[in-house]
Amino acid sequence: MDLRKIKTLIDLVSESGISELEITEGEDKVRIVKNTAATGGMQPMPQSFGYYPQPATMVTNGPAAPIEAEPIEPVVGHLVKSPMVGTFYRAPSPGAEAFVEVGSPIKEGAPLCIIEAMKLLNEIESDFTGIVKAILVDNGQPVEYGQPLFELE
Repeated sequence: MDLRKIKTLIDLVSESGISELEITEGEDKVRIVKNTAATGGMQPMPQSFGYYPQPATMVTNGPAAPIEAEPIEPVVGHLVKSPMVGTFYRAPSPGAEAFVEVGSPIKEGAPLCIIEAMKLLNEIESDFTGIVKAILVDNGQPVEYGQPLFELE
């Protein structure tokens, strides 16, 4: 789960009337708890080992209001998923033009991106012929094995 999403969720919980929020997105799980006792602010977050965020706990004081969940759009196209853990790059080198853009036609076997893993640059090729409908990862963002990178149609 993206750290920006987690920060947004923490802000929503701190401003809302709910005391606890737990969200599961794939294998990622985030739990945010608001402290109702007067303890003087934030409690320390539990330590976790590993690169990606583990369940987080946020404790604050103050009034809150209920929030409504946004509907999630179902994926209808073909997903190209990451075959490894690494860092996602849209172009072959910094300053170079991206391999594909949204709306670009793509043929099976054509390069879509690069994933850097252990200082090795791995070119990821399309396994589908179609059009790039969405790019689901930001340039330079870490990716996990099996994480969707592109949606093709």
